[in-house]
Amino acid sequence: MRLLVAEDSVPIQKAIVIALQETGYAVDAAANGEDALWMILNHPYDAVVLDVMMPGLDGFSVLKKLREEGNETKILFLTAKDRVEDKVHGLRQGADDYLVKPFDLEELLARVAVLCRRKYGKTQSSITIEDLEIDTVAKRVQRGGRLIDLRAREYNLLEYLAMRKGELVSRSEIEEHIYDDLVSPMSNVVDAAIYVLRKALGEPALIQTKRGQGYVMESKI
Repeated sequence: MRLLVAEDSVPIQKAIVIALQETGYAVDAAANGEDALWMILNHPYDAVVLDVMMPGLDGFSVLKKLREEGNETKILFLTAKDRVEDKVHGLRQGADDYLVKPFDLEELLARVAVLCRRKYGKTQSSITIEDLEIDTVAKRVQRGGRLIDLRAREYNLLEYLAMRKGELVSRSEIEEHIYDDLVSPMSNVVDAAIYVLRKALGEPALIQTKRGQGYVMESKI
C-alpha cells in the first residue's frame, strides 16, 4: 500500500514515515498543504495522514478541495485540536478518521490499516484464500497451518493482491501502490518480488500471470 504523510513538523513526520516504512508501506511525505494537495491529486494513495495545521493550505482546505474534485482518497486527520467541534467539522468535510496529538504510533498504524482495508471494501482483519490465511493486523501469513516468513515489502505485495482477489492487477498498479518513485520504470523489481512470493507460498500457485497484462490472485477451488 502507498501512503502520504503530510506533516510540517520534521520530527513527527520522520517518526511516522519510519514507522510506516518498517511496516512495509511505500511512503511519500509533504510539509505543506499545497504540496500535499498536488501529490494526492497525482498519485493513487491508499490513505493519507493529513495534519490540520500546515503552512499554506491547512488540512481542512486540502480536504475540501479534494472532495470538490471528486477525489475519495481515505484521509486520517492528525491534529492538536481536540475539541469536539473540530472533530465534527473534519468528519463532516469528508475525513475518514481523526487522531489527536500526542498519539501512539501503534494506534496510528492500526487506524491506517483499517482505512486501507476500507478502500478495498474489506471489513474483516483477516483474508482467507483456500488454505492461505492473512492476518492484516499482526501482518502474519499462514498456509496449511505453516507460518510463512515474509519481509515487510513482500507481505505488503501479498496483502495488496489479496485485497483485490479475483481482479487483474497490472504491473504499473503494483509499482504505484507498493513502491515509491525511486523505482525505475525499467526495473524488474515487480517480477522479482512475484517470483519470491510464489516460492514462499508454495504449491498450488495462487498468483496467476496474465502475460502482458498483469497478475491475478485467485482460488482454484
